[in-house]
Amino acid sequence: MPFCSQFIPMNVIDHPTHGSIIYHPSILPRHRGASAINWTLIEGDKKAGFSIFWADDGLDTGPILLQRECPVEPNDTVDTLYNRFLYPEGIKAMVEAVNLIADGKAPRIAQPEEGASYEGIQKKSNAKLNLAQPAEAIHNWIRGHDKVPGAWTTIDGQAVTLYGSSLLGGTAPKGQPLEVEGAAQPSLVTSGGLVLFGTDGKAVQVKNLQFEDGKMIPASKYFSSGESSSVELTDEEKKMAEEIRAIWKAILSNVPAIEDTTDFFKSGAASMDVVRLVEEIKQKCGGVELQNEDVYMATTYQDFIQLFVRRFRGEDDEEELLVDYVTKEVNNMTVKMPYQCFINGQFEDAENGKTCDTINPTDGSVICKVAYASVADVDRAVAAAKDAFEIGPWGKMNPRDRGRLLYNLADLMEEHQEELATIEAMDSGAVYTLALKTHVGMSIQTFRYFAGWCDKIQGTTIPINQARPNRNLTFTKKEPLGVCAIVIPWNYPLMMLAWKSAACLAAGNTLVLKPAQVTPLTALKFAELAAKAGIPKGVINIVPGSGGLVGQRMSEHPDIRKLGFTGSTPIGKQIMKSCAVSNLKKVSLELGGKSPLIIFSDCDMDKAVRMGMSSVYFNKGENCIAAGRLFVEESIHDEYISRVVEEIKKMKIGDPLDRSTDHGPQNHKAHLDKLVEYCDIGVKEGATLVYGGRQVPRPGFFMEPTVFTDVEDHMFIAKEESFGPVMVVSKFKNGDIDGVLSRANDTEFGLASGVFTRDINKALYVSERLEAGTVFINTYNKTDVASPFGGFKQSGFGKDLGEEALHEYLRTKAVTVEY
Repeated sequence: MPFCSQFIPMNVIDHPTHGSIIYHPSILPRHRGASAINWTLIEGDKKAGFSIFWADDGLDTGPILLQRECPVEPNDTVDTLYNRFLYPEGIKAMVEAVNLIADGKAPRIAQPEEGASYEGIQKKSNAKLNLAQPAEAIHNWIRGHDKVPGAWTTIDGQAVTLYGSSLLGGTAPKGQPLEVEGAAQPSLVTSGGLVLFGTDGKAVQVKNLQFEDGKMIPASKYFSSGESSSVELTDEEKKMAEEIRAIWKAILSNVPAIEDTTDFFKSGAASMDVVRLVEEIKQKCGGVELQNEDVYMATTYQDFIQLFVRRFRGEDDEEELLVDYVTKEVNNMTVKMPYQCFINGQFEDAENGKTCDTINPTDGSVICKVAYASVADVDRAVAAAKDAFEIGPWGKMNPRDRGRLLYNLADLMEEHQEELATIEAMDSGAVYTLALKTHVGMSIQTFRYFAGWCDKIQGTTIPINQARPNRNLTFTKKEPLGVCAIVIPWNYPLMMLAWKSAACLAAGNTLVLKPAQVTPLTALKFAELAAKAGIPKGVINIVPGSGGLVGQRMSEHPDIRKLGFTGSTPIGKQIMKSCAVSNLKKVSLELGGKSPLIIFSDCDMDKAVRMGMSSVYFNKGENCIAAGRLFVEESIHDEYISRVVEEIKKMKIGDPLDRSTDHGPQNHKAHLDKLVEYCDIGVKEGATLVYGGRQVPRPGFFMEPTVFTDVEDHMFIAKEESFGPVMVVSKFKNGDIDGVLSRANDTEFGLASGVFTRDINKALYVSERLEAGTVFINTYNKTDVASPFGGFKQSGFGKDLGEEALHEYLRTKAVTVEY
């Protein structure tokens, strides 16, 4: 019997034939007892882990069956250790342990007493923080007590509990001094939180503070929260407060007296009164300029005065965005590229300090080192997004104001479009002219389109049976989901970001986005522009890193309510499974494709050749909806192939920043190698290699545009996506419409498809029967921001673009009123 609780009678433990085993979250014999993970952190252990042991009548003293360990990261918490290692690996280990017992191979290793320790559950009275010690010990005490019972200290005569500790490197940021009992030197209230100093001069930053009455605030707001007894108004501020009280009294003439708890709107104020209040304050109170939205966010007189004083003192002024750029002179311009994680409105290194090279596929050189986010970074990003949604201005913002910010963002992207296109060309290998028009141009259009939707998201009224003699009104509301995760691919780094995040933000959600590990740079530049556009901090968070670590944590995170993913079908399946097991989060998936393109003999040949080549070679074939297989009617097959090859020979392969280049490098080396292998398989299976099939003999990751003919239905290249510049062509018999439809639909994918014919009846007949989310008739790659995009079958589900995309990021609530 496997279990995790110590409090089971021995007669129950001993009853199973094979005995009982127990899971314990420490490396026994160290940290026996009920708070093992906490004490692992409190004691500053460099390794954490778990033990599975044979239960006995002692307290965590039974013989060891197996143990596993992991390193403790500098800013690990109980939650990050549990979620990253102790829980997922513990489940696997328990299964392994049961199998070892079943096979008769389970060991019984007696625990040594050397190194054994027992620590009980901490009480609040024992959790007081000793500040007369080094910073690391202070940090360990706070993070070990995080959540329960909470490490505390005394500030201004009252007990204050500290949450969310992290070690600070380098010079401490500037802030306002604060005396904390027992500290070696004054602490600092900074924009990032409360900075505490150890006896070694090093610093610890605390994110949140909780007061004796249970109220919790960001530590950065200590002096402006109204919670601190040390916050007092100056004589000038007191005069202005009384002036504001008089303004409130004049507006709320029906209220006998304006008390601290008087609510502006509950006392009868309307929208015109808001305008009057803002304008009178501007006129009579030192020219302080408030926004109408400020009144809606601080509705009681006491809260409003606090807000006013913060504005008067300049404490709510937007902090200057600090960006550490990698700068390059390229494409006749200075390109400035952020390279750090973007979390809660700030660029910062990954917590573990790790980085990853991002490579220019044109020559294989390193562009720069980019932050390589950890699980802890994801957790911080999600916490920031959750705060921004639940307590920040974004969740309370008028939808029209939200749309205005998205329009601002689109304008800034347009202002920087040449820089964005240059970064995209360098980082992904996209030809600059295509990057300017499509990668960046369509991204701008997408944000403008969804900005216009912000104030047009509506529910409905529904007639229902009346509960006589009463009457009922039923209506629906469309609500945002909360924190959403977005994982994007490397083929269109900025455009895929825009397709998903614009709808997500327009619906009122906040987001945590993971760009592809090999193409993170335009996403980080986008984060900079979003901050400059006025998007509140925490609304957009960018965490570059690996899919196996960052993406997996997103799919498992309990505070994420939706995950949108574009990528391969196998990874999509894994994400869907993790999202289901964790918290049944909503999922939309745009996955692999093997899109068929049918070319009939009655087509416009010039157009079919031009569009057919575009369907395959557009963006070097790194295109979700690329025509993975062309079916060409037998009577025109040879002419079609001849003309395609003739046009390929005219294509210029080279530097994507050269305006005359038609075909740039593949995105990264591993993908190039996969394409060469793909072509080798095609040749071995008996397909005819008409053109290409090799790496171009020059620096960088260039692949020749390739054409295969005589491709039979059973072949690997007929079934599997290349995701590269490989045209796979099969003949079909003249006039055999149903036969070619059957072959075209004989795939597990269904992302896109196409047909070329001058016969409109034939075109519509074929389009009705093609099993794909998009059908192109006498065109290809024609996507638009207003048209929904998404696949069928194993190409995924859910839509990007168009009104339907909004519904992926909304939930419907039904409300029934009896009157």
